[in-house]
Amino acid sequence: MNVNFYKYQGTGNDFVMIDNRTNIFPKQKTDIISHICDRHFGIGADGIILIENDDFHDFKMIYFNADASETFCGNGGRCAVAFAKNLEIIENNAHFLAFDGEHFATIENDIISLQMIDVKQITVNKKSVFAFTGTQHHVEMVENLDEFPVFEKGREIRYQYENPGSNVNFVQKINENTFRVRTYEKGVEDETLACGTGVTAVAIAMHKTHKTVNNSIILPVEGGILEVSFEEENGMYKNVFLKGPAKLVFQGNMSI
Repeated sequence: MNVNFYKYQGTGNDFVMIDNRTNIFPKQKTDIISHICDRHFGIGADGIILIENDDFHDFKMIYFNADASETFCGNGGRCAVAFAKNLEIIENNAHFLAFDGEHFATIENDIISLQMIDVKQITVNKKSVFAFTGTQHHVEMVENLDEFPVFEKGREIRYQYENPGSNVNFVQKINENTFRVRTYEKGVEDETLACGTGVTAVAIAMHKTHKTVNNSIILPVEGGILEVSFEEENGMYKNVFLKGPAKLVFQGNMSI
């Protein structure tokens, strides 16, 4: 069977996007998902995103990591919104359903501002912070992030958490409202150029631990720059928005 696909990227986080409103994609075949994401033998991507119909929202977003595990992805969500506009499902606003619940987003040129879930699961440890921002995230500050062994340390920490494990974010403070981030992602099992739920966790962790008093944080990642804003109320973070670019790279047809 031949299937049309679109390749999108958000600050270097790249995804194979498929219009699955007619339920043509075999979601149960995890080997196909992994093969498509393989950078040597497939199209190559951090994950696959399916756009499907939903009775109560503009669309439903289904996200699979490169290992075929299902979760939510912030940069993937922003790319899904850009893709939905390309498909003429939406114009400049979107309400959609994802793995972690409902989301709202706005579009201005190539910049997508995506409302994330309220964040209330935050655990401050001696040397790290754990937060759930749609998926699990470990946040740890380090020095000399350029030289830090993100892959080795990330893989080690990722498996210290119980199933399904945790993404691991290493952070270096640049100034009062700017924090540079590198992320090891579970499911991809490698460092990625960006992680939307990851920078969201970092921004909230930095505020929670008083590394900043700002509620709008700039987060340079390997693939560009993201921005996270939020409101804090009695220890809960609300009106959390992830903002950054999402762009079409190319489109094609594949046999599955």
